[in-house]
Amino acid sequence: MLIYWHSNKIMSNVKTPLFVYIIHFVFISCYNILGKRIYYIKLLSLWRMISFMINDNYWLKIANYDLKTAEAMLKSKRYLYVGFMCNQSIEKILKGIYSDKFNQLPPRIHNLARLLKLVELGNDLPKDLLEVLNELNPLNIAARYPDQQLDIIKELDFDYSSKLLENTRRLFKWLKTKR
Repeated sequence: MLIYWHSNKIMSNVKTPLFVYIIHFVFISCYNILGKRIYYIKLLSLWRMISFMINDNYWLKIANYDLKTAEAMLKSKRYLYVGFMCNQSIEKILKGIYSDKFNQLPPRIHNLARLLKLVELGNDLPKDLLEVLNELNPLNIAARYPDQQLDIIKELDFDYSSKLLENTRRLFKWLKTKR
């Protein structure tokens, strides 16, 4: 009973970081279903994961990986996924900037313009790079939903995808200097 009271007390604090909420739910579910001993293992594992994800090197590494995947997709002529992976690389570097700046997990959103605003770089971003960001933003959705894919696949070719990848690299490079 003391555990529930303590957890509820934490949950009532409006300024509590996101990871406390996650730990709360893991604790409750693991304690009720798996037992106390498992809880400690799960909590330690979760804490390591959160600490790892708050570290901006995690986000930078995964963003670089996604950019390299976009290059591989271009070589294999999978143009829809060039755009998707370009989008993902920018999303993840923005989330890295967020976690570095605020020392917490970034929000679970995928809108690049919104992420840019949250990291307070919207006014600093050069206009040409803002256009790149706006071009990338809908490619997250287009790659995931079949009804969107058919329309966009017709417009994608090697030239467009190459240019998109080149522009994404420029945006990525600029964002990397803002970490």
